[in-house]
Amino acid sequence: MPLFKRILFYFSGVLIGVVLLFFFLGGSGASCEYDYGPNSRTLKNIRNKELVYSEKALKQLNNQGLDTAAVSLLLQHGDVLFSESNTQLDSCKIYVITHEISEKNLKIQIENCEKTASVLEITNH
Repeated sequence: MPLFKRILFYFSGVLIGVVLLFFFLGGSGASCEYDYGPNSRTLKNIRNKELVYSEKALKQLNNQGLDTAAVSLLLQHGDVLFSESNTQLDSCKIYVITHEISEKNLKIQIENCEKTASVLEITNH
């Protein structure tokens, strides 16, 4: 079989496979998020839980002119500072997450328990 025919068969098979994959996964809500790194897995784990804000955290947000949407952005795009986090606890681990929002470098401290994630403190660093 000539080389051109082999290449033609190969690409037609790939094209059919891509169309079938798009058809089956396109409307099912399947996502192609890659949460393999520790940073991404930690943020996704926290996002999937109910967020509870401490009084201190709400006051700090209000003092900086921000609302809870800023925390949502932090949990979507932030970086977990594992060196400052306390992940050795048995029950609820405490994570420190940082990200720039509205030209402010925010740092939040979150207590990640089994069913809830509590925002303990929000600082501008």
